[in-house]
Amino acid sequence: MGIEIERKFLVIGENWRAEADEGSRIRQAYLANGGGASVRVRRADDRAWITVKGERDGIARPEFEYEIPCPDADEMLTSLCAGPMLEKVRYRVMRGALVWEIDVFEGVASGLVIAEVELASIDQPLDRPEWIGDEVTHDRRFRNAAIARDGPPCEAIVPPPIQAAS
Repeated sequence: MGIEIERKFLVIGENWRAEADEGSRIRQAYLANGGGASVRVRRADDRAWITVKGERDGIARPEFEYEIPCPDADEMLTSLCAGPMLEKVRYRVMRGALVWEIDVFEGVASGLVIAEVELASIDQPLDRPEWIGDEVTHDRRFRNAAIARDGPPCEAIVPPPIQAAS
């Protein structure tokens, strides 16, 4: 059985961008979303996956992920998935042995920025970069499945910068 051990955090500011890669555009939606499990279809650039996730136990949960052909993913995203599609750009930042993934949401969750980090064990020590804010690992509202179903938590939306009048 696959196990995902992951922590999630809100992101503070833009300083992470100086260390980030070019990013990958992601579209994802859910075939099933509720009752403790979810089945997600994700398209990222020229690759696609179907992922089954179980109920979280602390920071760990069962996860099974399988690569699928992109045309199949596109068809599932447009004809089989329920609820709004999540759109985001995922950036990666290397810090020591860890890869921080920063999701900058667009579309229905525009303004939400979340960082995730996968760990090798539940008790792995974690040095939080200066741009990491509040931890939201245990707040169900910040799970992608919940954001797709219910929309993003309003207090987490970062408004765009105010443009100076010309």
